[in-house]
Amino acid sequence: MDVMSQAEKARVFTDLHRKGDPVILYNVWDAGSAKTAESAGSKALATGSWPVAAAQGYEDGEKIPLELVEAIVRRIVACVNVPLTVDFEGGYAENPADISVNAARIIAAGAIGVNFEDKIVGTKTLYDITRQVERIRAVRQAAEATGIPLFINARTDLFLVEGDRAKHPDLIDAAIARAAAYKGAGAGGFFAPGLFDEGAIGRLVSSIELPLNIIKLDPAPSIATLKKLGVARISYGPRPYREMHAIFAERCAAALAGQG
Repeated sequence: MDVMSQAEKARVFTDLHRKGDPVILYNVWDAGSAKTAESAGSKALATGSWPVAAAQGYEDGEKIPLELVEAIVRRIVACVNVPLTVDFEGGYAENPADISVNAARIIAAGAIGVNFEDKIVGTKTLYDITRQVERIRAVRQAAEATGIPLFINARTDLFLVEGDRAKHPDLIDAAIARAAAYKGAGAGGFFAPGLFDEGAIGRLVSSIELPLNIIKLDPAPSIATLKKLGVARISYGPRPYREMHAIFAERCAAALAGQG
């Protein structure tokens, strides 16, 4: 099998984002899960910040050191030949200059894409659009300096901060505004975790230029429905890790009880 360069992987990954024919990303957390996902037929891989942190004994929210994230990324990239996008959370920094440095580190580790969120880490407050645009531009500038066409999946936490799902359709205009601004700053995709309303998803898809990423947690529509709505990327976040470890815990308890 031919080994793709990092730049080639980035271009392949970008091309996988097609409205109505979404790339499926069953999120991984280490080299072992990455190899399994590749063997199962995954065309690309994605880490989730929660499972990567949990697998190393940390809580989510940039609690796992960036140096350890880099090491995990390097190990995954060394073990697979499909593109890997990394959950970069808030970039492990607030100001654009530091974000640019950190983004360069993740790219150097082998990532061809990042999720980059607009929530101030550890709070329920979002950066205003102007500030988040500056932060996204910093990631793009770091990528351009390396020559890697990094896919920036600009995440908005509008729908996570608002816990009342009945109010989510009312937030679509705000999401559309953010998507437009983030595209102008260099984002390649738009991620709206927590949005599960079919009508709202359809309206968002039809109103933005960026390919839309929806997370496939239990309240989400089926994959078939998301395809019909025009979603271009479906990810699973912490769900694979949680399900696998629930099985582990159950079987461990059974063994300890002498039932194995």
